[in-house]
Amino acid sequence: MQWLDHVKWDERGLIPVIAQEASSGDVLMFAWMNREALARTAQEGRAVYFSRSRNKLWPKGEESGHVQTVHEIRLDCDNDVILLRVTQLGHEPGIACHTGRHSCFFLRLQDGAWQPCEPVLKDPATIYK
Repeated sequence: MQWLDHVKWDERGLIPVIAQEASSGDVLMFAWMNREALARTAQEGRAVYFSRSRNKLWPKGEESGHVQTVHEIRLDCDNDVILLRVTQLGHEPGIACHTGRHSCFFLRLQDGAWQPCEPVLKDPATIYK
């Protein structure tokens, strides 16, 4: 997989990844991938990330069922950021965030404070075991 050699991995062997909903253009989440995660994502057509906190591969939706089907993988002009264009599955509308929201970017700076601007679609206590 020679294409993986074009990626500029950081000192830990990781690259930042942005997941964007293909249909709406919504930015769903930010995560990390290592070489194996990116290779598996390309092979399987499903997002596989690298969890830095657990130090292991993290197939999106393995516990929650909120899988991301990958339509396109893009590399930025500096070869150091990946953009995944995905369909978020598992709930309508799709839930990407562990807080039960559509997007991880649900806090908006308003009047000098971070305010939630997206609703919780599903209680996280019912999502994770």
